[in-house]
Amino acid sequence: MINNFKYSFNEKRYHTFNYYLKNKYHKKVSKIIIDAGFTCPNRDGKKAFGGCIFCSQAGSGDSNLVSSENILKQYSENKKIMDNKWPNGFYIPYFQSFSNTYGPLEKIQNMLEPFLKMDEVVEIAIATRCDCLEDDIINYLDRISYIKPINLEIGLQTSNDEVGKIINRQYDFKDFKEALYKLDKTNIKVCVHVMNGLPFEDKNSMLKTIEDINHLPFDAIKIHMLHIIKNTSLASLDEINNYQLISRDEYIELVVKQLELLRPEVVVQRLTGDPIADDLIKPNWLLNKTTILNDIDKLMRKLDTYQGIKYEQ
Repeated sequence: MINNFKYSFNEKRYHTFNYYLKNKYHKKVSKIIIDAGFTCPNRDGKKAFGGCIFCSQAGSGDSNLVSSENILKQYSENKKIMDNKWPNGFYIPYFQSFSNTYGPLEKIQNMLEPFLKMDEVVEIAIATRCDCLEDDIINYLDRISYIKPINLEIGLQTSNDEVGKIINRQYDFKDFKEALYKLDKTNIKVCVHVMNGLPFEDKNSMLKTIEDINHLPFDAIKIHMLHIIKNTSLASLDEINNYQLISRDEYIELVVKQLELLRPEVVVQRLTGDPIADDLIKPNWLLNKTTILNDIDKLMRKLDTYQGIKYEQ
């Protein structure tokens, strides 16, 4: 087998985040998760409907970080941990919990301004929703993106609006597309979040999500497996319905098919999540992240396939 895929090291057959970072910065780059104390319009505001059904009280991220108003303290403490592993590395502050552009512009400026002056910070990542991108906020992020690259991580989960209603997303695929086209006129980079295994969504619909976004302007993707965690609406529904989530083997096969459809220049930042063991109800196989990634690699080698092989046909 000959690996014809050009965006990778170590015989990977998809465009890894590691390849992107090392190829651009030639040094170890680590993300540092920060909770900036934001909330979400689906919980607090005109769309206060209790949040997406899979989202916990700490947001949809997998970090067990305790929220603190002192953003710089969070950054410093987590940076020390990374420095012990990889001295003299570079960093990407990642504002993960909830929607970090949902708030007054001044709050967002106060969140970001200190990091624009740090030499070791090479990029900034901001998790948000497509309905939390007012023009003044986009204009500000566009301006500072020429100082430090700004990456907006925007949750889509699925292009299927019926499934979007089931998960209580409170925006539709049209809203998502309009936000991406607006951002395409700026210097801001976009990472799209997709989630497999949502309730009542079949595999054809999960594959169609990749097909539907492929023509849209975005730079990176995170693919997650739905996992049910404690103290969420989904956990309460699961007690009643006992959802049958897709199996580990089904997930691996599905991800490989999604990668085959995904255009090759898109950076793949994640192919699975990192649930906290104490909070996880199911599926338990998600706790073995390394073996999942290894088995995705093995299947791609076995099939002699790679990212974009079907997109290019």
